[in-house]
Amino acid sequence: MSIDKVALLAGVSKATVSRVLNAHPGVKADTRQKVLDAIATSGYQPNLLARQLRTSQSHMLLVLISDITNPFCSRVVQGIEAEAEMHGYHILLCNSASQFKRESAYLTLLTGKVVDGVITMDAAAGLQSLIDIIGDAPWIQCCEFDPEIAASSVSIDHLDAARDTVHYLAGRGRKRIALVNGDMRYLYSQYREQGYREGVAQSGSDWTNVVYTEGITCEEGSRALQELLRLAEPPDAVFAVSDVLAVGVVHAALEAGLRVPEDLAVVGFDGIPFTSSLNPPLTTIEQPMYQLGARSVQLLLKKIRQPHAPVVREVLPWTRLERASS
Repeated sequence: MSIDKVALLAGVSKATVSRVLNAHPGVKADTRQKVLDAIATSGYQPNLLARQLRTSQSHMLLVLISDITNPFCSRVVQGIEAEAEMHGYHILLCNSASQFKRESAYLTLLTGKVVDGVITMDAAAGLQSLIDIIGDAPWIQCCEFDPEIAASSVSIDHLDAARDTVHYLAGRGRKRIALVNGDMRYLYSQYREQGYREGVAQSGSDWTNVVYTEGITCEEGSRALQELLRLAEPPDAVFAVSDVLAVGVVHAALEAGLRVPEDLAVVGFDGIPFTSSLNPPLTTIEQPMYQLGARSVQLLLKKIRQPHAPVVREVLPWTRLERASS
């Protein structure tokens, strides 16, 4: 693949491709994204090393994200982008759906020195497969992380937050607390379920029920509650691992003629801003989404400047926002 073909694929001039490769400041953000997308999908390898730019920096950071339509992910990316721009960097966003083929295509930009480092938000279960591709390049694991990988991470204590949520619901008299969970490839799903089960056991109950969804959507949240309501003993509380799922749970509860929270208490997770405007407003575990993104950039830039900086596991605080749904 030549630079001419990259230009054709991106719908820009050869000169524009060259300016992007050399981190020229006079390129519009959307144009830069188109060129970098074309480079990634085509497999083009710009030989910057041969041009004696071994110690140069592109001031571009690659961000691998599992689902940009998820409001949680979008807010984290806002923090990443704002912090990067404060330090003179741009980001290249890859909406990977945690698919190795897409991840590996974009990660080739590291070997071509098109990007200076990478932030991954993909499912923890697939991160091991990226080690050989990323190699020694600067890498930060944001939100999702594999503790066996020697790359720093930024996250919250999902286990503690989930346990606390169950204790909170049990303390309000709820006896049958169900969990609406997502894809178990994700560390947050694993930890939140573990915390849920520990919390139920610690509260003295033996009633547990977990429904797994096929995606983080309101429709899947509604489907999960419909399944729970078919039980001989349906739940009197639902803890959903995502606010988006929790919104679907509330909708299905109201459709079924249940009162929230009198008949069914509902708690979500993430702290998405729109949840305060729901009827009833949603109780949720708020993650510091923007700060998770910003801190990831800070750690990545430190790694770029200090390649031998030690691996750190940063844990940011979470907050329970008590509202009318519980």
